[in-house]
Amino acid sequence: MAEGQPTAVKAWLDGVLTFDGRPAGEALTHAVRPPRAGGFEQWIVGHKIPVGDAMAVAIGFIKTHGTFLFDGISVVIRGMVNGVTALLRTLPAPALIVVIAALAWALRRSVALAAFVALALLFILNQGYWLATIETLALVMVATVASAAIGVPVGIAAAHRPRLFAALRPALDLMQTLPTFVYLIPTLVLFGLGVVPGLISTVIFALPAPIRLTHLGISSVPKPLIEAGEAFGATPMQLLWKVELPSAASTIVAGITQCIMLSLSMVVIAALVGAGGSAYRWCAR
Repeated sequence: MAEGQPTAVKAWLDGVLTFDGRPAGEALTHAVRPPRAGGFEQWIVGHKIPVGDAMAVAIGFIKTHGTFLFDGISVVIRGMVNGVTALLRTLPAPALIVVIAALAWALRRSVALAAFVALALLFILNQGYWLATIETLALVMVATVASAAIGVPVGIAAAHRPRLFAALRPALDLMQTLPTFVYLIPTLVLFGLGVVPGLISTVIFALPAPIRLTHLGISSVPKPLIEAGEAFGATPMQLLWKVELPSAASTIVAGITQCIMLSLSMVVIAALVGAGGSAYRWCAR
């Protein structure tokens, strides 16, 4: 605008000073000064790498030729989420509250915790968010099961193959560094608004935790246990199921717990793109 209407800009900035006391017109002139002709900056700008154009062409090609694949994935994901949601809805709210409170007591052996869980769920029911909470619970359950089903076997394979873990480590570091909203961009482009991009983004976001902690647990199995199993003639599969997994069970469970918490945090954000759940209903109201 400064180049198109220099007279108007000069009139607007007449008498205006910057924070350091310079005239605003002079500061603007220096700010918008183009790179020197023939300089290094001009050469860099003139030889721009067409990353944006290449990505646009690639995304257009994928969307054009991958319609059946994306539609199939969408049908499967919607079917799983809708099935779990329908199953939870068939249970009466008081019965489900009792079951969850009993599960809390069985896990922690704490009457106070079980009572708090029951009262918290009753408060949600009282406020009219029960169905939205059921939708959120279904999304978290499906995302957690999918992340654990992928992450635990990959973590076991990475623990047995150091080169595989060395190849996965940069990707895992990147996945745990990127902001949460970044995961929604490619899935929104490919699948549009709805539960599908939210669930896929949630699975990707929560995946590094079970992979890393499963790898840590399997790698930390004491060598004497493995040597004892090998001495008794155990096969690699028997070593995995009877020695390594029982020894690493606490670490793997910790990874699944982290997966649940990450899934819950991402499901709340995914509600902004129409994934459903309590956050979506709250924003809609």
